[in-house]
Amino acid sequence: MEIKYYKTFSENLQRDMEYKTYGNAGQGVLVFPSQDQRFYEWEDNGMIDVLAPMIEAGQIHLICVDSIDAETWSRTDGDHHERIAQHERWFNYIIDELIPSVRKNNEQFIVTGCSMGGYHAGNFFFRRPDLFNTLFSMSGLFYADYFFPNNSDELIYRNSPEAFLKDYNNPNVLLDTYRNKRIVLCCGQGQWEGITQASTGRLGAILNDKGVDSWVDIWGKDVFHDFVWWRKQVVYHIGKLLEQRVAA
Repeated sequence: MEIKYYKTFSENLQRDMEYKTYGNAGQGVLVFPSQDQRFYEWEDNGMIDVLAPMIEAGQIHLICVDSIDAETWSRTDGDHHERIAQHERWFNYIIDELIPSVRKNNEQFIVTGCSMGGYHAGNFFFRRPDLFNTLFSMSGLFYADYFFPNNSDELIYRNSPEAFLKDYNNPNVLLDTYRNKRIVLCCGQGQWEGITQASTGRLGAILNDKGVDSWVDIWGKDVFHDFVWWRKQVVYHIGKLLEQRVAA
């Protein structure tokens, strides 16, 4: 498997940012780490290992990006607007700097992640559906109020999929575009999955109400919020998505 490490300066963040790629062929998969974690989290937790057969067969290649959650979503002090503004600078780094550097022939990516990474995957997908053909979120939480309670800041609203997708009058909700995409929202029912399961269900209901197809795949009560289950989910669902791509 071809593995490459990158460290590049971000104009948006005014710092060096790191990411890692695995493989060089097939469907591109953009990966966000879980809360406060780094670009090497999937490698450290066996996610690359379980996907290795697909990567080595040239079916997929992964781009594992870095996060700055500790400065934004996880930060408990500081001004709410500055926290979300820093998140927006990171969002713009991913969209305007990282993706153009890894994108080949205007390809569209599968975007994925676990826990907070599942939120980021959903937020990027729903805000910029032109860049992605598929959302696959594992144990995601899709409303910003959990981290920014009782705040009506426009930037916070813009980064809260449950909120902005409810708004029928929002011109940024490109429902026709979403209808042509694949949306998989996966979550367990076990330990530490209560909040994410509820949010996953609400997001699925919002999409259903708007006529947007999605697969809300809720696993059993033994399935808890951890990589032992995300490894199983990623192999199952990426495999399914590849089968659908071949069939299409």
